Amino acid sequence: MAESEMTLEELVTRSGVSVRTVRFYTGRGMLPAPIRRGRSAYYTGDHLARLELVRELQAHGFTLAAIESYLGRIPADAAPETIALHRTLLAPWMSDLPETLTRAELDERAGRRLSRSDLATLRTLGIVEPDGKDRFQVAGAHLSIGVSILDLGLPADAAVAAHEIFTEHGRAIADELTEVFRTRVWPAYKESGLPPEQLRTMVERFKPLTIAALVASYETAVNETKRETAERRTSRRAASAD
Repeated sequence: MAESEMTLEELVTRSGVSVRTVRFYTGRGMLPAPIRRGRSAYYTGDHLARLELVRELQAHGFTLAAIESYLGRIPADAAPETIALHRTLLAPWMSDLPETLTRAELDERAGRRLSRSDLATLRTLGIVEPDGKDRFQVAGAHLSIGVSILDLGLPADAAVAAHEIFTEHGRAIADELTEVFRTRVWPAYKESGLPPEQLRTMVERFKPLTIAALVASYETAVNETKRETAERRTSRRAASAD
């Protein structure tokens, strides 16, 4: 056995994944088949890197089908370092994992006592989800936004409608930016030989820049819409006066 190779038992120990799961992933094509020497099977750093990537994707809510699709876009001969880089690059783009809070902790985090109606609205917005008696799964990064929406006094259906608009267009923007990264940034990285640390730094800086650009574009669009609306009203009034 080569120094970099592992038995199934060693792979299980290092990855924290069960034997049954390793075999299941191999059967689904999510892991390459092990190296066979006689009756023995050996695994490499490639297998370990892919298992760690699968666990990262699972932790952020990816379905089995989505994980298979993601892995399918990674070349079969990709080096473990390249696979590990995929895992590292996911972090800046992933939402924070939900936190488990008691009702008292949730109220403290919100800055006030949340009513049943407030909780129902936050649940509809996908920010708070009951998790047993007096416990909630909370999207911490979104809680302050949800509470601010509640404090505005918006009708619940209006808040939900706004949330659906942001979700729909946000997903479209994310899909398009991901495609730009996949087809333009990633190939350019491979050709340039940019060190992985420098690429990670670039991606971490890219996310806040895209958010700032999105906010600026939204503000410009709102101002243009207001101007066009005012111009239409002025035109209608002028036409009525004639």
